[in-house]
Amino acid sequence: MGQAGPESKRVRTGGFESLIRFAAFSLSDLPRENEPTRVGGHFLNGIPGKRRLFSSTFLKQKGPFCVLIPRRLHFVHANSGPAVSYVLNNSSMKSFYRCGLAAAAIVSLCLSGCQKGPADAKDQAKDNKDQAVPVEVASISRGGIEATIKSSTHLEAEEEVKVFARTANRVTALMVEEGDVVQKDQVLLRLDNDIQKTAHGKAQVRLDKARQEFERQKSLFGQKLISEQAFNDAQFELRQLQLALDDAQRELEYTEVRAPISGTISRRLVKLGDLVNLNQHLFDIVDFNSIVARIYVTEKSLPDLQLDLPARVTTTSLGGQEFKGHVKRIAPVVESKSGTVKVTIGFKDIRQLRPGMYVDVELVTANRSDALLITKRALVYDGELSYVFRLLPERKVERVVVESKIADKLNIEPASGFKEGDQIVVAGQTGLKDGTKVRLPEDPHPDEKKDKKEEKAERPANGKKS
Repeated sequence: MGQAGPESKRVRTGGFESLIRFAAFSLSDLPRENEPTRVGGHFLNGIPGKRRLFSSTFLKQKGPFCVLIPRRLHFVHANSGPAVSYVLNNSSMKSFYRCGLAAAAIVSLCLSGCQKGPADAKDQAKDNKDQAVPVEVASISRGGIEATIKSSTHLEAEEEVKVFARTANRVTALMVEEGDVVQKDQVLLRLDNDIQKTAHGKAQVRLDKARQEFERQKSLFGQKLISEQAFNDAQFELRQLQLALDDAQRELEYTEVRAPISGTISRRLVKLGDLVNLNQHLFDIVDFNSIVARIYVTEKSLPDLQLDLPARVTTTSLGGQEFKGHVKRIAPVVESKSGTVKVTIGFKDIRQLRPGMYVDVELVTANRSDALLITKRALVYDGELSYVFRLLPERKVERVVVESKIADKLNIEPASGFKEGDQIVVAGQTGLKDGTKVRLPEDPHPDEKKDKKEEKAERPANGKKS
């Protein structure tokens, strides 16, 4: 029997269309091309092309058997002008049906042999259940681990001041430039002070005169030549003139602008010869030694915070260079809107750090040098829970929930439930369940075991034959 393939083909005969379903069989006894054949009392030219019988007969599978469903056979004259169709009765094709029945029986036996019974299905299911899942494991060991709080912020200087003019006049001397390091009370610039000097001199003269008058009034009061009221008036006059002199002295000092703190001139906003007004902004001074990093941590981390905790500060602008810091201050209150606590990180050596730099802060809240370590590669997450699969002696795994005590980038320290040397799955754990059988890389493959068993079984049999 040749190839068989169901196919639908539309053939126009007379004035109507008929849709026939056919299967093609290559038979040796069908007529060749241009060879007349007598079928059902009529001569038909040979079917052009290959030797094929186009029939609507098809096989239908029912369970493990095939049933042959015979239909009418249509032959179409190959070379006639009008389409001529001959419908042959089933009785005319008995010989062909017998061939078809024989073929159907053979196909039925093949299909029944290919199908598996219920026992085979159970065996297959059992094999799938017992099949070991390949995984990789690692042993739990001891080592160092740190608990850290990470945050990012901008550096700022706690001692940063803006210098303003306290009197009005023209700049006559500019003593410093941007980037200069200055000390407290160092002169930064001088203003024209002619008016202030004159006012100071006048105040000094009036005070000297009042002081002489007071001495005379004091002598007369001692001789009881003047009243007590006149003496008190002279005393009050002397004090008022002393205060006026102090005011004139202060105005004269304001013509010299001095540094209020020690630090570095970060900005100069005035030039030589400028006319300075009262309260005009002149300089910015920053003390780089007062640089801090302010971070905000959640309130649940508050119990882990304390003064002088170490911190690591890095910035990408300096190529990831690490700077050592410490907790300088902890805010005594929690911000109600954000639920965070402000922590100020100080530095003992700022080196190249500057205010405004964006830095990453890693605050170390706990440090253990001999802790049980579980690699984070082994963790499997289920909602808020995390767990690992621990290897049992019978090559099965058990699911164990992990409660983290301390965690870093690569490892965690479990609170309980594990011991040193326990083997946990680090690769292939996806899809594992409690009690699943597993296979390690060093274990032999199941096919290798089967081959070895077959070899052992064949050796006694070969020995008996010999």
